[in-house]
Amino acid sequence: MLLKQGEKIAFGGVLAALCTVLVSATGLFPTLTYAIPALAGVLLVAAVIEIGKKEAFACYAVTAVLSLLLGTDKEAALLFVLLFGYYPTLKSLLDPIRSRPVQWGLKLLVANAAMVLFYVLTVYVLGVPQESLSLLGVPLPLVILVLGNLVFLLYDRAISGIAVLYVQRIHPVVLRIFRK
Repeated sequence: MLLKQGEKIAFGGVLAALCTVLVSATGLFPTLTYAIPALAGVLLVAAVIEIGKKEAFACYAVTAVLSLLLGTDKEAALLFVLLFGYYPTLKSLLDPIRSRPVQWGLKLLVANAAMVLFYVLTVYVLGVPQESLSLLGVPLPLVILVLGNLVFLLYDRAISGIAVLYVQRIHPVVLRIFRK
């Protein structure tokens, strides 16, 4: 975090705009409703590293509001708001916890709460019929919850790897750009 205050604001603004464009792009690519919000969330790893955790949360908040207002795919915007947007910053706060069971328990609690809330909001606010959430008598919300946990574990690991890659390869370039 060697950026000056004005540089932090500019960097956060550019990231928020890029994340908003990505989340809004799910209207053009509806098959990527789950992948694009996750990708947009990964971009906020840069915010945590370059401008700090508090400012990264602010960047998330701006993106969340703009995605809900401007995005055509409200399901994708909801995914970003409920989990993928704030999780990289939250992860940076949970990773220092020394007890692995406590750390992973908190992470899974957050993810599962977000998935359940997503289901409730999708059915009762966005109006997705519950009948469409069953396949051959198997309740899909239960299957999605189990698979969602597996995907979440992969997402957590991916964020760790991307953060290392960012610090090693991209962070020095960002500093050079802002130092010119």
